Amino acid sequence: MPATPAWPPLSAPRLFVDSDLSATASLTIDGAQAHYLINVMRVKAGDAIKLFDDISGEYAARVVATGRRDLSLAIESKLRPREPVPDLWLCAAPIKRARYDSMAEKACELGVARFVPVATARAVVDKIKPERLRARMIEAAEQCERTALPALDDLTKLDALLTGWPAARILFFADERGGANFADALAAHSGPAAILIGPEGGFTDEENAAIRACSAAVPISLGPRILRAETAAIASIAVWMAHAGDW
Repeated sequence: MPATPAWPPLSAPRLFVDSDLSATASLTIDGAQAHYLINVMRVKAGDAIKLFDDISGEYAARVVATGRRDLSLAIESKLRPREPVPDLWLCAAPIKRARYDSMAEKACELGVARFVPVATARAVVDKIKPERLRARMIEAAEQCERTALPALDDLTKLDALLTGWPAARILFFADERGGANFADALAAHSGPAAILIGPEGGFTDEENAAIRACSAAVPISLGPRILRAETAAIASIAVWMAHAGDW
């Protein structure tokens, strides 16, 4: 006999739902998500959709009916609980919009637990749009099959970040003036951590001194080349995950 096809199929669309789901719930999807499912993915009654809520986990649902601007779903089973997340934060100064959006997206894909925008003296951008960053992280989570979204903080001034810094969380900061080899620093410092990435112009002398004065701060080097801010963020997250995360 032929094998029973897997359900839901691997090709099923995957969607974040901003509400607490359960294994017997019914719900209606509308707006941009409905447009995507109906007009882009061409789903129809009976098709499978995977849902996750950043609260309880991921679920398999079936399309009950589609309309012009919405569709009805019935959840049939729970696929997996919300995943445990490696305890890593990314604290990064805003840079040009497209590159900062990409940084937030890749940070989500790589598994960070929190994204903290940090206002610094040399940042060329002094405002962010949290809703846009969150949308990019949601899209990344949908694609990479995360069941947990990174927390997203408001834009925080560097001095406030340092003043309120939790003593038990190591703050690895990429210091263009020089620091420890990152692999060596990771071997010496385990546990909850954060990575601090400066703006395109780097930290000022005063900011560098303030960071180094933080008892949790560990200056690190990311190699012999000067990396763009978004490259430094992605590379340092990858190194941390390879050493201490869920890779």
